[in-house]
Amino acid sequence: MKKALIILALLLATVSAFSAAADKGIVTVYMPSPAGLANKLAADFEAKTGIEVRTFQGTTGEILARLETEKANPVADVVILASWSDGLSMKESGQLESYVPANADKMVPGWIDDDSTLFGYSASAVGVIYNTLIYPTLDADWDELAAPEYKDDIAIPDPELSGACKDFVAGYVNAYGWDTFEALAANGMIVPGANKAALEAVTTGEVGILIAGVDYNAYSSIDEGEPLAIYYPASGTVVNPRPAMILKTAPDMENAKAFVDYLLSDDAQKMVTEAYLLPGRTDIDYSNRSTLDEIPQIPCDWDAMMEISADAASRINELCEK
Repeated sequence: MKKALIILALLLATVSAFSAAADKGIVTVYMPSPAGLANKLAADFEAKTGIEVRTFQGTTGEILARLETEKANPVADVVILASWSDGLSMKESGQLESYVPANADKMVPGWIDDDSTLFGYSASAVGVIYNTLIYPTLDADWDELAAPEYKDDIAIPDPELSGACKDFVAGYVNAYGWDTFEALAANGMIVPGANKAALEAVTTGEVGILIAGVDYNAYSSIDEGEPLAIYYPASGTVVNPRPAMILKTAPDMENAKAFVDYLLSDDAQKMVTEAYLLPGRTDIDYSNRSTLDEIPQIPCDWDAMMEISADAASRINELCEK
């Protein structure tokens, strides 16, 4: 009898534990690249909390398009984009829930908005990535790349697909106008596709130079032995916080908040740095890439950039005859 009672108690405990795990539910997160980071974050959060993470991974453009198709039947709880200006657009249209996450006080100044709806848990910058077999050294500023010696040898990611490139174009145009991009287009600049395709074009030598290439891709490829180098032109670039946002329509609101808390945790921030991204917290150490204070920056008026970003991205493709 005693043995039977013990077995019964164990069975009840197992059922109880299973039910408790099931009650924790799911969180649905839409994330941009790098895919390896997204997968690691999801797996670690599941292991720590018992909450199942369902993800959709794509470019910023693909994520925004999916959100648009799901308007009548919202699926996502948390959305992460590679474009701060697109995050601001979502905020302006009333889509975001306000929340103060754990470790918010440790975030890089400016990487959380005043209403606590955009949380820059990581960031990237764009720079000039070049093939060292074609150009052993290069340090030309953005406008200097329109010189005849670089004719028909420059690419740019499609800013309608790459959120980081989109924000750079908006920031550069807002600060300096269109002359440089018009000159680059006249010099034969091409648009091979989103970030991955654009980087492939310079890695294979189809072109020697990629402008506005996301830096984490370059650092990763360099560490893998590809003949590439990257620098940030002297006149500055845009450091782009990658906003994590909780949707007002989140089917699993509490799990969404828990996931955002997790993104700013020590473990998640370490994974961010291992993916060659800038961490969202000021107290996180890293040494595998340029630090935030080593990157010359264009002063960003994000509200002004938000207003022009979509049109500016479209115009780049028009100039380059995509």
